[in-house]
Amino acid sequence: MAYMALYRKFRPQKFSDVKGQDHIVTTLKNELKAGRIGHAYLFTGTRGTGKTTVAKIFARAVNCEHPLPDGSPCGECDTCRAIAEGASMNVMEIDAASNNGVENIRSIIEDVEYPPAAGKYKVYIIDEVHMLSPGAFNAFLKTLEEPPSYVIFILATTELQKIPVTILSRCQRYDFHRISVDVISARLGELCEKEGVKASDEALNYVARAGDGSMRDALSLLDQCINFYLGEELTYDKVLSVLGAVDTEVLSRIYNAIVDIDIAGVCRVIDSVMTEGRDLNSFVSDFVWYLRDMLLYKNAPGMADTFDMTYENKKRLFEDSDKLSAEAMIRYIRILSDLENQMRFAQDKRVLLEVSLIRLMHPEMDSDNYALVNRIDELEHRIDSGDIQVKNAAVQQAEPVEITPLPTAVPEDLKEAKSVLNDVAKTMAGSFRAGWGDQRHQPFVENDKLVVYFDNKRDLNICNKDFDAFSAKLNQILGKQVPIEFKFNEKNQTFQKIDDPSRDMQQIIGTDMPIDIEEDTE
Repeated sequence: MAYMALYRKFRPQKFSDVKGQDHIVTTLKNELKAGRIGHAYLFTGTRGTGKTTVAKIFARAVNCEHPLPDGSPCGECDTCRAIAEGASMNVMEIDAASNNGVENIRSIIEDVEYPPAAGKYKVYIIDEVHMLSPGAFNAFLKTLEEPPSYVIFILATTELQKIPVTILSRCQRYDFHRISVDVISARLGELCEKEGVKASDEALNYVARAGDGSMRDALSLLDQCINFYLGEELTYDKVLSVLGAVDTEVLSRIYNAIVDIDIAGVCRVIDSVMTEGRDLNSFVSDFVWYLRDMLLYKNAPGMADTFDMTYENKKRLFEDSDKLSAEAMIRYIRILSDLENQMRFAQDKRVLLEVSLIRLMHPEMDSDNYALVNRIDELEHRIDSGDIQVKNAAVQQAEPVEITPLPTAVPEDLKEAKSVLNDVAKTMAGSFRAGWGDQRHQPFVENDKLVVYFDNKRDLNICNKDFDAFSAKLNQILGKQVPIEFKFNEKNQTFQKIDDPSRDMQQIIGTDMPIDIEEDTE
C-alpha cells in the first residue's frame, strides 16, 4: 500500500477526534440531535484548523443510517463508507479556486433539482469559496437563500473579508480558532505512539509551535522530521536541524554580543548560523520571540510558566533579561520586526541582517524615544562596569542677584497702559489672542486699577490662564507695576469706546448722575 501523509492518514472521522474546535463541534452536534439542521453554513478560519474535515464529518452525520447518540456518524454503514471513500453522489466537494465561474455555479443549480438517490441530504462542500467570481456569487444567491429541503451548502474560506455581505447574511457562520500549542503537542504525541516513533516532549512542543496554530502544518513538519531521522528517536536538536531553526543558546549568545557591542561576536554567531544551514528568516523570528519572552518576564515574572523551553534555557533567559530595560527591548523588537518584512524580498539577507544588528548596537543612529532610552541604558551600563569614570565636581552656587522691585504705576501711567494693551496682547500665544478678540471692552480705571471687561466667560477663562505672563510683559514695557484685572460683564452692560474718566465711572456704576472727578495735584 502506498505511503500516506500523516495529516491524511489521521484525518478525524468523528466529532470527538476534532481538536481545538469544541465550540463548533458542540453546536453542530446539538443541531443534529435536535433536528435543527440549517441549509447553509460558512466555515472560516486560518489554514489547517479543520474546516474541510468538520464539513465532511457533518456531511456523513446528516446521512448516517445509524448515528451515534452524540450525533456523530457511525462510520460503518454503507452511506458512511461511500462518503468516506468519495464514492457517494450525495456529497460533492468542489474547489472554488479552479471552478470559480458562472458556468460552474449554474451546473450546481441544475444538479440541486434532483433529490438524493440514497440518504437524506445532498451536501455541497465548496472549498476556498472566496475565489468565486462576482458573477458566480450573484448567480448563487437565489439558490443559496432558498435551496430544496434536501440540500445543504457548506462554504469554507480562509479570507472572510472577500465574501460578499449578501452571501454572509444567508449562512450560519462558524469561526475556526487557531489551535493552541498544548493541544497540537498532545495530538502529535498520540500519533507518534500509534506510529511507533519515539519523540521528546521538547521536540513535539517545538513542532507544535512551528505549526503556528495549524494542525495540518504541524503534522507535515512532524512527518518531515520523522522521515529525516527514520528509525531514530526525535529530539529537540534534531528537530531544530531539520526545520532550520536555532537553539536558545545561540539566541542568548547573539543577544549578549549585541548588549556588549561586540560586532565581531555578532558576526561569528551569524557565520555559525549560515554554516549550519539555518534559515535566516526563522532565525530572526526566533530572536524576536526570545526578546518577547524576556520582555514578558521582566514585566510579569509569573508568565515564565508559559514559556516553551527547558529549565536551563529559562534560567539563561532570566539572566539575560536583567541586562536591558523594557524600553530597549521594545526597540529591539520593533527593529527586528521591520527586518522580518524586509528580508522576505531581499536579495542578500545576511547583509540586511548585519546592518540591522549593528543598528541595535548603536542607538545614536536613531532619534526616536526608544533609541534615547537605549543610549541612556548603555551609558549607565558602561558607568557601572567602570568603562567610564565619573568625577564628582563641586557645585558652585550662583551668587544671589538682587532684584529691584518696580515702582507702582500712578493714574497717568494707567492711561499710558491702556494704549499699549493691544500691542502686548499681540505678543501673546495664539489662544490668548483668540480670547482677546471682539468680545471685550475698552479698559477702565477702577479704584486705581486697570480693569478689562469680557462679555464671554470662555474668553475670560482663556485670557486668565496667561494672565501672569500678560501682566509681566505689560510691566516690562512700562517699567512700572501696573495693577490690572480681567472681569466678566455680569450686568451685560453696553460699554462705549470712550476715554473720559467720568463717563467710564458712570458706565461702571450704571448711573446717569453727573460725576465730578478731582485730580490730585499734589
